[in-house]
Amino acid sequence: MAVLQMQRISVCALKNDRKEILDFLQRQGIIEIQDRIPEDSVFTKTDASSSEMLLEKSANEAKSALDIIETYLPEKKSMLSMFEGRKVVSVQEYDTFSKKVDDVAHIIKRLVSLGKDIAESKAESLRFELQNEALIPWSGLDIPLSFEGTNYTSAFIGTLPNSWNLEEIYKELYEFTPVNVDIISESREQTCVFIVCEKSKESQMSDKLKSIGFSYPAVSCEVAPSEQIKLYEKKIEYYKEAVINNIAEIRSLADKREDIKLFFDYQTMRVEKYNVIGRLLQSDHVFILTGYIPAKCVQTVETFLNDYNAAVEITDTTEEDDVPVLLSNNAFNAPLEGVIESYSLPGKGEIDPTSISAIFYYIFFGAMLSEAAYGIMIALGCGILLLKYKNMEDSMKKFLTMFMFGGISTIIWGFLYGGFFGDLIKVVSTTFFGTTVTLKPIWLDPIANPMTVLVLSMALGIIHLYVGLAANLYQCIKRKDYKSAVYDVIFWYVILTACIILGLSSKMIVDMLGISFILPKTAGKIAGYFIIASAIGIVLTSGRESRNPGKRLLKGLYGLYNITGYLSDVLSYSRLLALGLATGVICNVVNQIGSMFGGGAVGAILFIIVFIAGNALNIGINTLGAYVHSNRLTYVELFGKFYEGGGRKFDPYSAKTNYYKIKEN
Repeated sequence: MAVLQMQRISVCALKNDRKEILDFLQRQGIIEIQDRIPEDSVFTKTDASSSEMLLEKSANEAKSALDIIETYLPEKKSMLSMFEGRKVVSVQEYDTFSKKVDDVAHIIKRLVSLGKDIAESKAESLRFELQNEALIPWSGLDIPLSFEGTNYTSAFIGTLPNSWNLEEIYKELYEFTPVNVDIISESREQTCVFIVCEKSKESQMSDKLKSIGFSYPAVSCEVAPSEQIKLYEKKIEYYKEAVINNIAEIRSLADKREDIKLFFDYQTMRVEKYNVIGRLLQSDHVFILTGYIPAKCVQTVETFLNDYNAAVEITDTTEEDDVPVLLSNNAFNAPLEGVIESYSLPGKGEIDPTSISAIFYYIFFGAMLSEAAYGIMIALGCGILLLKYKNMEDSMKKFLTMFMFGGISTIIWGFLYGGFFGDLIKVVSTTFFGTTVTLKPIWLDPIANPMTVLVLSMALGIIHLYVGLAANLYQCIKRKDYKSAVYDVIFWYVILTACIILGLSSKMIVDMLGISFILPKTAGKIAGYFIIASAIGIVLTSGRESRNPGKRLLKGLYGLYNITGYLSDVLSYSRLLALGLATGVICNVVNQIGSMFGGGAVGAILFIIVFIAGNALNIGINTLGAYVHSNRLTYVELFGKFYEGGGRKFDPYSAKTNYYKIKEN
């Protein structure tokens, strides 16, 4: 309905009451607190950044603890849990929890420590498993890999690339005879060998082995590989056992999950509070708080602060103030607030476009989906969710309510067009019962009368554009800019209306659109005079901000050229026909495909399968299309006529929690 009136509020209270006052204001979430620069040496700002950082660290630890519990004991949630919203706690429960914060913090630290121990144990276990895997090819060697020989011999323990046999190796090393070669293990990728030669030939042997691809093992050990493998296996077992024990302890602490969630929200709220404390002006005994508050909430704050002997000053905002925007609408319009915010909130002097957008939005959504059965499914589904989950978040509630109203509109359009899963009733009755029963449209069949629906779509578009111009006219009058009201709105009303009259007096256009009536030629001639007069007015006034006559004329001509924009805007509404036809045609195609299998039991089963799959895809795609294109017609065609936006969203000091919301008594 409107943008809520904002007022400036200043509160001066005793420092001893600061906690109670800030806690109350945080729970209420009705004041956007602003920074204020100290004007003297009496009032200063407190540096609360260190406390804020400690609290953030504590909150992050709580989040890590929740993630750890979720990893090893996932919380069981239903598919519809997203609609449940945050749990509610009373102020008394919240205050009572503050007494057990230290105990919960200890549990959190233990969980974080257990998570860290598990990660380290898994890393160590993996490290030893990799080393163990590297030693397995050497398990047949009964001496350490670090063995280099005796006083008279040199030993080479390593690998040769690919597969080798003893004959091939001896053939390569014949010049170093006497030499001993043992193959420890062999695979297609490598051959593990143990080679012994005379000490005097160590250097030449090393060079020769390098030339045929010899390399030393990636691991080393001071005992025989088989013994080292046993040691590694014991360590692996030790770390795996540690992981199992730690996971068991984590699961034993999982019953503290809700306390940890509340702890996270508790610390998050304290972070926000200390952020505010750092922005307040304070002396030794008092503090000053300033900000913006909705006018309707002033009484609530004043009543509460009376108990604390606080001084409260309420003043109206000025043009220089950067006033935040908060929308307030009734149950029918409020669901569209999210759509408006996605575009931009109203700027200074602009009206709230929610109520103007809502009725058209629902009409367009229904016209583009236009299937009564789909509308029933959407409206009923959203309605049941809204009734069942009373505690869902406001944003989700508005989203579902918007689709529920869109579903109701779809039901109306569906019966007007005679669409109930397309021609399902006719196909089923003909295929399976040998008779023909049809659901006749209350108004017309869009597939048989596309031109009529096209004319209706463009008529709705013209009304939509006219409403946008009317909103612009209202804003001009509200700010007493009467010249703009005439030049930027009235002239366009006249020229657009005259163009419509001229078109309706032309037999060619009337026949092309399939309209059953035609206006007299005289009406067309009079409309022509109005078009010329309005066009001249637009050319002379569109560039009025320019002092240079040449620039003014060029801008005026460009302004008149914008009439092509109005034409394209009107044509854009043909999407109401296109998407409406698409939904119905796809339904009919699905029905026809399903009926191809005949009318027996097998045919019925296959028909049901095709029907469910086809309509699931159709409702998903076309509901998304109706949503997207309803937004597009609102953002481009409607807002382009009067709305710029640019407002700053009201961001109150509030309890920005994740899991719980505090309910006042």
